[in-house]
Amino acid sequence: MQPTLIRRQLGGLVPPKVATPSLLSAGTGGGLRPLVEFYSKLPKGPAPTTAGGGIKARYFNGKNASPAPLIWTILGIFGLGYTIDYQMHLKHHKNHAH
Repeated sequence: MQPTLIRRQLGGLVPPKVATPSLLSAGTGGGLRPLVEFYSKLPKGPAPTTAGGGIKARYFNGKNASPAPLIWTILGIFGLGYTIDYQMHLKHHKNHAH
């Protein structure tokens, strides 16, 4: 891969280069204005708390907590297993024992 292709693909992931060496080595505080403006636009304070996702948070925590999804999952697996057992083996023993 060409370096320009890699640079173009990573362009959205890597933040823009605000503090260039020429701005930092100039010795004046006026050259840092773009850097200060960039950082002043960033959100301040702690990051907002997000509700944890996933199955446990969705079905077992909170005001609508219910074990129903777990029970239905267990019954579904049992029903599927019995159906497969019946089709593969048990229907042959319906009228005749071994």
